[in-house]
Amino acid sequence: MTDASLTEAPRDAGLGDYFALLKPRVMSLVVFTALVGLIVSPVPIHPYIGFVAILCIAVGAGASGALNMWWDADIDAKMRRTAGRPVPSGRVEASEALGLGLALSGFSVILLALATNWVAAGLLAFTIFFYAVVYSMWLKRATPQNIVIGGAAGAFPPMIGWAVATGGISVESVLMFALIFMWTPPHFWALALFLKSDYGDAGVPMLTETHGRRVTRNHVLVYTILLAPVALALGFTSIGGPVYLVLSVALNAQFLWGAWRIWKRDEAMAEADKYAVEKRVFRNSLTYLFLHFGALLIEAALHHAGFGAW
Repeated sequence: MTDASLTEAPRDAGLGDYFALLKPRVMSLVVFTALVGLIVSPVPIHPYIGFVAILCIAVGAGASGALNMWWDADIDAKMRRTAGRPVPSGRVEASEALGLGLALSGFSVILLALATNWVAAGLLAFTIFFYAVVYSMWLKRATPQNIVIGGAAGAFPPMIGWAVATGGISVESVLMFALIFMWTPPHFWALALFLKSDYGDAGVPMLTETHGRRVTRNHVLVYTILLAPVALALGFTSIGGPVYLVLSVALNAQFLWGAWRIWKRDEAMAEADKYAVEKRVFRNSLTYLFLHFGALLIEAALHHAGFGAW
């Protein structure tokens, strides 16, 4: 065996590799939006129960990530961006990722049911199922609209947080879901426009691969236009208010302007400035979602202090 083969051999799995299976960056967004859904609900909840609930939601999100990495190991190995993940790199066996995902799924759902209620637990179970089965096993490899429908998995956490406190679903929780659901396509496609991906080689029918960047630019504009009224509608519910509305108007104006600029461009223009506009819109889209949910927290604090607007 040569020195080169020794250096290229996969190292043994460490704790960090198993943690990487849980997709911690995705988990952070899940935790934040679920926490907002819990805090802005009209029903107070004991801090300890709230902590356990958020922990269960985080673990459930991690379980979805592990199941996704188990199923997608074959295509992850073909893409530069994902080839270093624990399963395709050989550091973690696929069966281990599957076992971890199933174990954490059961643990998170059952504990959430025991600690809070079965509505919240049912929503968490459905979210895990939707991401692992509906999105990963079916939509991702079947249609260029995969990110549109599959985006529902990332939109459920605030609904779960709301259900933890209230035991049910409401207009407010549905609109929080809709905000993330409608935000996901233009956010992802703005990234796809400048990301030098190899989805085509892996057989994943992402919109940029199947229909090209011109069609993708059209989709970014259309979905951004559809997103704006959903975001603004949340401001007229019991959890909204003037702070949220003012911020939402500004953020949606910025997002729409960016989507318009993307739509006007052709590939030669984009390549000339190295996709600067697309990169800026993608970065702004991250701020867009964070600030909308942050504004809901501000409104909740104002309502609690007796300054409710509506």
